[in-house]
Amino acid sequence: MTRFTCECMSPQEQRLYEKIEGKEDRFRETHSRVFKMLEKFDGQKPRIDIERALYFTQSMQETEGQPLVLRWAKALKHIAENMTVYVQDDQLLLGRAGCDGRYGILYPELDGDFLDIAVKELPNRPTSPATITPEDAAIVVEQIAPFWKGKTFHEKLNAALPADVHKLTYDDPDGLMSRFIVNETASFRSSIQWVHDYEKILKRGFNDIRREAQEKLDALDPLSPKDNCEKKPFLEAVVIVCEAIVHWAGRHAVLAREVAAKESDPVRKAELIRMAENAERVPGEPARDFWEACQSQWFTQMFSRIEQKTGTTISNGRMDQYFFPFYEQDMEAGVLTEEKAMELLECMWVGMAEFIDMYISPTGGAFNEGYAHWEAVTVGGQTPDGRDATNDLTHLILKSKREFPLHYPDLAARIHSRSPESYLWDVAETIKDGSGFPKLINDEEIVPLYVSKGATFAEAYDYAVSGCTEARMPNRDTYTSGGAYINFAAAVEMVLRNGRMKKYGDQILGVETGDPNSFQTWDEFWNAYVQQHLLFLKAAFHQQYLINKIRATTFAQPMGSAMHDLCMKHCIDLHQEQIPEGINLGYFEYMGLGTVVDSLAAIKKLVFEDKKLTMQQVIDAVDANFEGYEDVAALLRSAPCYGNNDSYADAIGREIDRISVEFGGKYSKDLGMHNDVRYVPFTSHVPFGKVVSALPNGRKEFTPLSDGSSASHGADVNGPTAILLSNYNTKNYGMRDRAARMLNIKFTPKCIEGEQGTEKLVSFIRTMCDLKIWHVQFNVINRETLIAAKKDPQKYRNLIVRIAGYSAYFVDLSPDLQDDLIARTEHGAF
Repeated sequence: MTRFTCECMSPQEQRLYEKIEGKEDRFRETHSRVFKMLEKFDGQKPRIDIERALYFTQSMQETEGQPLVLRWAKALKHIAENMTVYVQDDQLLLGRAGCDGRYGILYPELDGDFLDIAVKELPNRPTSPATITPEDAAIVVEQIAPFWKGKTFHEKLNAALPADVHKLTYDDPDGLMSRFIVNETASFRSSIQWVHDYEKILKRGFNDIRREAQEKLDALDPLSPKDNCEKKPFLEAVVIVCEAIVHWAGRHAVLAREVAAKESDPVRKAELIRMAENAERVPGEPARDFWEACQSQWFTQMFSRIEQKTGTTISNGRMDQYFFPFYEQDMEAGVLTEEKAMELLECMWVGMAEFIDMYISPTGGAFNEGYAHWEAVTVGGQTPDGRDATNDLTHLILKSKREFPLHYPDLAARIHSRSPESYLWDVAETIKDGSGFPKLINDEEIVPLYVSKGATFAEAYDYAVSGCTEARMPNRDTYTSGGAYINFAAAVEMVLRNGRMKKYGDQILGVETGDPNSFQTWDEFWNAYVQQHLLFLKAAFHQQYLINKIRATTFAQPMGSAMHDLCMKHCIDLHQEQIPEGINLGYFEYMGLGTVVDSLAAIKKLVFEDKKLTMQQVIDAVDANFEGYEDVAALLRSAPCYGNNDSYADAIGREIDRISVEFGGKYSKDLGMHNDVRYVPFTSHVPFGKVVSALPNGRKEFTPLSDGSSASHGADVNGPTAILLSNYNTKNYGMRDRAARMLNIKFTPKCIEGEQGTEKLVSFIRTMCDLKIWHVQFNVINRETLIAAKKDPQKYRNLIVRIAGYSAYFVDLSPDLQDDLIARTEHGAF
């Protein structure tokens, strides 16, 4: 394939084919520093650095019996004092959590019970592999893993689950393999997605937070049992962790001065001295200029990654808001240029690209293919008083996203009804670049929902995107437990197989709802599905109840708590079950919406209403995986489908949603949280599909389910606006117990070519906003390019695609996920 095969290419495709032809990247000259750094590690298989795990384990061994939050702080102090620090060539920011190059770190408090097995398999596992030296592997096996056997959250949860919940959760007695039916996600991360109040650190610094904690400590009642048993350990932990991060920064300053003393290039020498000066001040003290602000945020972000494994990585919050005062001040003073500001930001992007958020467990790896990352930078949106928040830094970050050659950071653009045309145009031009950025998040859906759940308007207006499609309100959000992923496509199969699944033989996993041939009406079939659906929800909520209890005894987050107003006010760690005045926003995941709706619509229409098929014909066809039943498959696929603004299919989707929302509204109270329905699978619609046999929508056995709130593969035939309308029509807007919906749209570059194409895309974005669609993300790429990349991965090493709230290299994905992307409907017109 030559670069001229496609009628029209995205800018990313054009750069890709220019590289294949041996041409230099068009942005290399204006971004020379970051290109030099990138070329040292881009494409490397990540290496596991064990220092964090080793020093964390050493400290935890020495502090057994002490309060958990205090032990965690002491472990972070031990890490800060002993882990290797680095000064990298060309970098302008200091601070990393591991070795040079592309690296990942270990969290034995999560994976310790099987870490010794996992490190041996890491280099050769099919998805997201990593290298580890024999010496380091020996330390993991002999020194780290043994301490954690019997102590991990995963082991506690596995032992606590009752048999009826366990059989839907795990596929083995030890809970190492998921059943992929009602899947827990809490055991491969210490917390769900999170975003800190970075502005607090830029304005106050950790020394001031330490001072506040010490004053509270000194004021405790020496005779109070609560003060001494609960508040005292927490405040002591805050003091320790604040000192730890300042000490860690200081070690970088010392090393930078040592490197500067040996540097012969006067320009680099001056940079190193300035970097040392920055690290001597921040994050202990308030930042004074843009460079110090970037350094302070970066130290905070990286030490957060050392503190715990947050699902989807620690996000960056509203960077165009909290950095803007420093940017504006320095620009007005003439000490900063747009080019220098972008260079500093892109030094941060490089640091993010080097850190790989490794998932050691097999289930975690399957959920997050292609070295998933969600260190979301949020731009746009509204100010706390409800005015448009876009500024010059918003546009600079969007420009950086079009020119920076890697898929870091993840970028989220907040949209609202009064978003300026200039902002939406810039967002549309960035989407057209073709690397999947930015994803769009809708204020018109999120702000009212958050207010209905207890937030003030000021808090809701100030939310930051965190993770895939989620939003966080710093200083008000307090919930950190991972939620269940529920495979509702399996519920459809269980109706057809009387509570069983082909994958698992004669084992009864669901409700024995009877022989489906005995159903005389659609209502009987629907009620059977509802029984399976409710069984799954019951298991998920039972699972979540235990998770919330056990996590509070297993994880602590002293640094994250130190940055949270409510934790400091009440002297309580963020991982505890209840933080007074906090809002606990959690979720359970609906997997396979389009697959389920289309399957149910086909049964209702063709079996019970039009009577074109008998139930036995459908069962025979799915049992045979449609081999020899191609005519039946074609007829099933002709039924009304979700994603086409078809009221028949969408009414079923809305009823499914209602059941989930009502269940959440009723039983979340037992959990002390909002456990809301969400439609965000990451890449898990692929492994979840591998346990589900053929279904009545014509889908073949063990193939991917529909992802998020997107249509089934190839089922959306009425254009992208119809998908938005189906999304709108399947929500229950009169109820509040709902969370994010992820929606993937794939355009051909030709469809949005030129200024006219940009205008169409801006109009599409405004429609998404008006319909209160929570999230939309885009791939703008030619199908031929994806097919060529699968055939010749070495040539297409740099091809970036949008997956599930993040972008990744196409060639890093499994063949199944590559095929899933290729199969998504390609829209060539609006």
